[in-house]
Amino acid sequence: MPHAVNPVDAQTIYFDASHTGAPPVLMLHGSALSRSIWRGLGYVKALEPEFDTIRMDLRGHGRSDKPHDPASYCIDLVLQDVLAVLEATGHESVHLVGYSFGARVGLSLAIKHPAMVRSLTMLGGTHAIEAEHISTLFFEGYLEALKTGDMDAFIAGMESDGGKLDPATRLAFASNDALALAAYFESTEAGSAVSELLLTQLKTPTLLMTGTRDRPRIDHSRVMAAVMPHARLVELEGRTHGGTLFPPQPILEQLLPFLRATA
Repeated sequence: MPHAVNPVDAQTIYFDASHTGAPPVLMLHGSALSRSIWRGLGYVKALEPEFDTIRMDLRGHGRSDKPHDPASYCIDLVLQDVLAVLEATGHESVHLVGYSFGARVGLSLAIKHPAMVRSLTMLGGTHAIEAEHISTLFFEGYLEALKTGDMDAFIAGMESDGGKLDPATRLAFASNDALALAAYFESTEAGSAVSELLLTQLKTPTLLMTGTRDRPRIDHSRVMAAVMPHARLVELEGRTHGGTLFPPQPILEQLLPFLRATA
């Protein structure tokens, strides 16, 4: 399976990629998921062959290396992973589609390496990092559940309010290393927000898509849409954070025209 090695800390990052010569779309999954979510939910089939897709497992997820040290998950190291994958695939610039943490990585890449991001799509994304809100995306005590080393405890917490995960998401959750995820979330909670000043300077064409029940991220998305000069927000009526990607059709009805227009 294709992989790249981070030149800073030698972590191995696995990815899938198509190579037809079509415009490339780098797809970055959210926390506790993996690259397989894009195929499992039908996004890959919808984009190919009109676009080439690159789907990477972020560090701590999927088949990529899973260090247990929170310091290994700082955003600068994650960006180095992305750069290594792009070098391995031979792309100098890509369209970037990210969900949740993947959206945050995409935003950071667009700010630090704007020439590499042809367009940015943020699904359930945010420029803000507020530790007290991460538990609202999962459940109260999610970090303690992960520190038991048992992914079943995390999945049980996700389904504790009577809501069932879709099969693709449940499988992705179950495939994780709980202690690696605990380290990843500890690092995420310690992260810093992207300033609104930086957002005003971002010239990348940006599509924001966030559920109206995804709080506080819908509020963050409205702020981003207001201050980013080339951003547009599509509010996904009734969707929560966990329900952002499924069903995919309303997303694709906005995403495909956006990618075509910026290709």
